[in-house]
Amino acid sequence: MSTEMDIDPPTTNITITTKPTKSSKSQTLTQTTIRSPVFSYAHLSLVSPFPSSSSSSQNTPSLDDLTARHYLTTALRQFLGDTGASLAIDMLLVKGTECWVRVPREDLAAFAAAVTAYPGHNVGGEEQMLMRVVGCGDWLGALVGREGEARVWG
Repeated sequence: MSTEMDIDPPTTNITITTKPTKSSKSQTLTQTTIRSPVFSYAHLSLVSPFPSSSSSSQNTPSLDDLTARHYLTTALRQFLGDTGASLAIDMLLVKGTECWVRVPREDLAAFAAAVTAYPGHNVGGEEQMLMRVVGCGDWLGALVGREGEARVWG
């Protein structure tokens, strides 16, 4: 007596129901990721490396576009030669003794090194002035935020 066993049970129609999901209240119209920005930004300040007792921050000459560009071009020429002098620098804002510049992103390291290594520029015969790198980076908003943070916590 042999009995056959049915190994596969008969298929029945099974319906699966899912709950409808809530629709999002906001929609993303476009989304963009900037992988590598074309430009970098630097915040510079004009300082005197050797403050004398008679000279104070009130006697520090203020910058204008041409003076700031002259200081930066001189520093770049001394550090990198004519290649440094031909570096594209966009003056974004010059105000008092501070300036904001834009340089190509691949040249930011050389720019910061040249400005930092520059020993200074004689102004008025005996007073020496130089540019100090306050901050630099790929995003201008981060630099502006850093300045505001220094005002609050400084």
